Amino acid sequence: MSAFVPGLELSRRFYLEAVRPILDAEFPSLPHSAALIGRGSEVLGFDDEMSGDHNWEPRVLLFVRDEDQARQGEAIAETLRQQVPARFADRATKYAIHTVRGYFLDHLDFDVDREIEARDWLTFPEQRLRMITAGAVYHDEVGLQAVRDRFAYYPHDVWLYVLVAGWWRIHPEVNLVGRAGFVGDELGSAVIASRLVHDLMGLCFLMERQYAPYSKWFGTAFSRLSCGAELSPILRKVLQAETWQEREEALMTAYEVVAAMHNALQITPPVSTEVLQMWDRPFKVFWGDFPGALSAEIEDPVVKQLAERWPASGIDQLRDVLWNPRYRGQLLRLFD
Repeated sequence: MSAFVPGLELSRRFYLEAVRPILDAEFPSLPHSAALIGRGSEVLGFDDEMSGDHNWEPRVLLFVRDEDQARQGEAIAETLRQQVPARFADRATKYAIHTVRGYFLDHLDFDVDREIEARDWLTFPEQRLRMITAGAVYHDEVGLQAVRDRFAYYPHDVWLYVLVAGWWRIHPEVNLVGRAGFVGDELGSAVIASRLVHDLMGLCFLMERQYAPYSKWFGTAFSRLSCGAELSPILRKVLQAETWQEREEALMTAYEVVAAMHNALQITPPVSTEVLQMWDRPFKVFWGDFPGALSAEIEDPVVKQLAERWPASGIDQLRDVLWNPRYRGQLLRLFD
């Protein structure tokens, strides 16, 4: 049984050995780019032997200039249809021809000929941003990488705003793990805790300035963050706890680690934190005014206006519900 070759490497070989020679021979003056981006576990670097059972093949996305697509697109497509081998490394092959502008219109509903606005950032699904910035560019003569670089990560003030949104998903529920458990609802307490674990993980992606992938690879990608080794066992304790007291104690530890991560970023003055008792109830919460500190640092007037309009956010979550590019116009109307 042959050793597993990751899809990014297999596709690189497919391009260099099977596709590039055809382009060089038949269209020697054609500028093009070649890459593997977009859908697929191999694009994210998470594929393994199991991935090969479906939708996993040597494949490449080719990008040509708009004018070359208009003038020679049909000839290029026909030549590749006739000459690209149907199989490579004993697997069915696949390729597609795009223009850079057309690809991003299809995958983000965004015209790369214009500037990216704050509301654009907040309507691009995070998993799609990861998909187009992950993968590999094997050859680049038409500016594909320069466009990808524009999407590398949120601008500073947009980043601050989504951090505010992340903290606000946690703050309203920090005491509810204990409250549900106190009335004997351990299942409900565990459900709330699992949501808090997910949101804490999301904050960690933000703090390390990495886009989070969709659910299948969310935990895998989290484990590869700088904080993953320290936080993963703590968060597992939260999920494995049998009682609300154990759950709450593990969450207190997790909050403390994430709070320290925020202060280490030095993007706000240090936020003081403390463990508070909720009124005279037997529940502890870890509190620090991270949303307030982050909001105070936002300078972009457009982002500031968004933060004032949606102070507790939640609006940023809609982009992951309405993730298909054809729905982005509906999201944009929310900002107008």
